[in-house]
Amino acid sequence: MFKFTVLQVDKSVYEGEILQVTCPSEGGEITILSHHAPLVTLLKKGELRIVDKDGEVTQVEVSGGLLEVGSNEAVVLL
Repeated sequence: MFKFTVLQVDKSVYEGEILQVTCPSEGGEITILSHHAPLVTLLKKGELRIVDKDGEVTQVEVSGGLLEVGSNEAVVLL
């Protein structure tokens, strides 16, 4: 598991310990798992598919943004 946060300028959209997240990056769809290599990438319009520690899936629509992964943590800035 790893810490995952989705932030907008004025609020937190999602925050929690998750198993994986699949994101629509500019280079194609990417899935982030625990202990993923450090990464910074632009996101394009699409959907974040978040799988939490209980296996429940949450979907968050994005129109773009930035994904940063490091230190067993991932943050999406919208």
